[in-house]
Amino acid sequence: MTLYWIALNSIRGLGPVKIARLIELFHQPDLIFKENSNNLLKTGILNNQCCQQIQNPQTIHDAEALIDKTNKAGISIISLAEKHYPQYLKEIFAPPPVLFVKGNLSIFNKHAVSIVGTRTPTQYGKAATLQIVKGLVDSNLTIVSGMARGIDTIAHESTLSMNGSTIAVLGCGIDVVYPKSNLDLWERIGEKGVLVSEFNPGTPPESYNFPRRNRIISGLSAATIVVEAGERSGSLITADYALQQGREVFAVPGPITSSLSSGTFKLLRDGAIPARSGLEIAESLSMVTLSALKRASVSAPQKMQISLPENEQNIFRFISDQPLRIDELLEISGCTLNETFGILLNLELKGLIKQINGQHYIKTESYQ
Repeated sequence: MTLYWIALNSIRGLGPVKIARLIELFHQPDLIFKENSNNLLKTGILNNQCCQQIQNPQTIHDAEALIDKTNKAGISIISLAEKHYPQYLKEIFAPPPVLFVKGNLSIFNKHAVSIVGTRTPTQYGKAATLQIVKGLVDSNLTIVSGMARGIDTIAHESTLSMNGSTIAVLGCGIDVVYPKSNLDLWERIGEKGVLVSEFNPGTPPESYNFPRRNRIISGLSAATIVVEAGERSGSLITADYALQQGREVFAVPGPITSSLSSGTFKLLRDGAIPARSGLEIAESLSMVTLSALKRASVSAPQKMQISLPENEQNIFRFISDQPLRIDELLEISGCTLNETFGILLNLELKGLIKQINGQHYIKTESYQ
């Protein structure tokens, strides 16, 4: 069955949202490949190009080759249907259909907290991260982050130095090291922690991959902690995902004179919990249960304050309850086709918009 999950995940023009809708209809991915094109088109989910890829035997052959390649590289592939799939992540809206994983898979069974922040931390931010990590590791919590420069790197490295468990979620293929300066860290996490990616091996670190990566960081975690963040920091996207997933959000209070306190101040103003120590965070979480997450998770997104990056705002502000074609969005937004596709997918993953009747987009009911 994993073969068909991989094949479905490799179809150009499909993403986690559309795949989730297809699975709702067909229940199993192999049944999608056995269906004829006319019936697939009638679902309103797939276009002709997607149907052609599904009907093409080469798609299955490529998936078989990918399985062989990952096996030789020591990379595990976990589909959404497998028992090893992380339970926390399974509860989010449109979870990744396939995960490429390298490292100690048993770490997924532990409770986890994500730590994110700026790529250019101050000494205060570095010290705060180290202090929080120590308390969390002492409480036997796994640390999740994105292996970016700055706070992410400090969180991973300090966790490893304290013999704790860490998960690095990548915005590229699992065999691609980004940033290259983190080669040593990438190797150490692959040996002692877990490397995770939803992207096929070899996928480069394109900018539009990282918002998708951020939803996995928060989705693997009972809570997200933002240490230092500017007004447009990607860390705020991770915090937004955490809220929409029904998870706790903590923010480290910072000096009012620092620009890197503006993002965390906004989170605190909007209701985030002040983060002062890892032990305090662990005590307040009281080990969130999966049943509680199921009750709180946003399968039908609730309306709340959102902080979209500028490129997503530029698209989202044009979408309403009236269907808008993608070519119209291209014309009024000024974005390229690839940029627009990436942004629309991110907005779908956040539950803000949905696609109807082919390439027409409207806001979800909660945001109209």
